[in-house]
Amino acid sequence: MRAPISIIIPTLNEAPNLPDTLARVMEGLNTGVVRELVISDGGSTDDIAALAAEVGATFIAGPAGRGGQLARGAETAQGDWLLFLHADTWLPDGWSDAALQQIQAGHGALAFSLSFRSAGFMPKMTSAWANLRSRVFGLPYGDQALLISRRLYDSIGGYPDQPMMEDVAIARALKGQITLSPLCVQTDATRYQTNGWLAQGARNLWRLLRYLLGGRPEQPHRGYR
Repeated sequence: MRAPISIIIPTLNEAPNLPDTLARVMEGLNTGVVRELVISDGGSTDDIAALAAEVGATFIAGPAGRGGQLARGAETAQGDWLLFLHADTWLPDGWSDAALQQIQAGHGALAFSLSFRSAGFMPKMTSAWANLRSRVFGLPYGDQALLISRRLYDSIGGYPDQPMMEDVAIARALKGQITLSPLCVQTDATRYQTNGWLAQGARNLWRLLRYLLGGRPEQPHRGYR
């Protein structure tokens, strides 16, 4: 049986982050669940193309904007299941077993619980809110990764070509079909540490509320996530 999962990573000048992220992907290669890695780039000026070639990934390039990059990655991918992963998010130990259980279940999608690569009360509180939002409202963000079958992905129309809130858009399209794994990804905390945990959290919440109330997704800013 061929490996079922294509891992799709959107990038924009993420070459420094990618090696550590790929190190956590290796578990899936060792357990035989990963078929391919697709790097969907948005116009990087670093050496991401060379890095992709070095690790044997499929490299595609197009306009910046994470929704469009994820959509192009999905169009290129050959797997029966798609795992969308941010370049600064580390998959947890045991992720491939959780993915295989989801595949064997044969329906719905899987996201992981969130944690930050930062210690202290504020990272724990912020991740606790994110996990509560994911469980109660069915709205995991993209930094929690998303595993979904090709059939289900196509049936909901895939990722919209929009610069932000593409993760909220696809979660809403899935209408409660996302299972939240207790396993925690570890994501980068730089934006929170730079802007302040409360300020960044409030900004994220405001963007979410605006979007849910019909506002247009914001244009990508410098320092694209």
